[in-house]
Amino acid sequence: MELLKLIELRRSVRAYQSKPVENEKLALVLEAGRLAPSARNGQDWKFVVVQDKALIEKLVPACCDQKFVGEAPAFLAICSDDHDLMRCGQPVDTVDCSIALSFMMLQAAELGLGTCWLGSFYEDAVREILHIPEQYRVVAVTPLGYPVSEPKQRPRKPIEELVAQDDQWAF
Repeated sequence: MELLKLIELRRSVRAYQSKPVENEKLALVLEAGRLAPSARNGQDWKFVVVQDKALIEKLVPACCDQKFVGEAPAFLAICSDDHDLMRCGQPVDTVDCSIALSFMMLQAAELGLGTCWLGSFYEDAVREILHIPEQYRVVAVTPLGYPVSEPKQRPRKPIEELVAQDDQWAF
């Protein structure tokens, strides 16, 4: 599939079938994250895969009681122990893990799988449930599975509202 078309088709999925994610597809999703760029090529991330249904149920309250988390047959937590700042001032862990999860989400979409980037979760609770060591930040989490249906596309701002040319900040 053409990349821009894939990006256009990707949606945040909030309703999942109980059908398990095949190991081959899960491996491709994880490989996409492994291949993502990272600061100084540090690759200082860890991808926690959860497929145990009881454990996923425990993650629902840690994800602010978003019930659809418990519907998904899989769950991913993206973590890092690199808490440095890049020269630009941005945190390495947040940027690197965000890029990795973005790659994983696109790969999942190409495979017919749904994801939903969750910014609403309790990091300490996720860390405790999954026995993630204290030195790791849980940067991002997502359920992973087959969508019940295809969500509608959400509106996007026109490109003219988003792009400035050269040194002209004229929006």
